[in-house]
This record gives sequence, structure tokens and C-alpha cells, in this order.
Amino acid sequence: MVRHVIVWTLKDEFGEDDKKKIKEGIKGGLEGLQGKIPGLIEIKVNTDKLASSSGDAMLDSLFESEEALKNYSSNPLHVEVATTKVRPFVKVRSSFDYEV
Repeated sequence: MVRHVIVWTLKDEFGEDDKKKIKEGIKGGLEGLQGKIPGLIEIKVNTDKLASSSGDAMLDSLFESEEALKNYSSNPLHVEVATTKVRPFVKVRSSFDYEV
């Protein structure tokens, strides 16, 4: 299995109210993919952070294999969420993938 973790920092131009709505959109969009993409075992977006955090939101997901993760990346359902709910609002994206 492969764990796929992403931390996003939202663009500085957004105020706290906007960031809250954006994070809700990211969470709802990505968690809504559960059960719809082959090989995706679990997906969770964390938006409640401690003050010591440097990012605004974190994706924590689990896939059956590295191949399943690659297929997720190009799956039209994921691409739609990434294109409309994530990428337009993100300043920094950091990822870390590892076998479990």
C-alpha cells in the first residue's frame, strides 16, 4: 500500500473567511472521491490545524499500490476537483508518498 500526503498553503491574497470556504471546498471535493476511484482505500483532508503548523490544509490518503496512486492522479474525477477546488487557491504544495 502507498500513503500519499500533501500539505497546501493557500495564497496570501485570501482572508480568513475566504480561506475557510476554500478549505471546505477542498475537503468536500477530495473526500467526495471516496469509493469512486479504483485503488483509493481512504482519503481525508485535515483543515483544523494547530498554531505551530506552516500549512493550511493536509491531505492524507491511502492507495492499494503506487500504480493506483498514478491512476488517481490522472482520473477525471480527481482532475476536476484539483482544477476547480485546489490549484487556483494554492501558493505552495508539498507532497510525500511512501509505502506502508
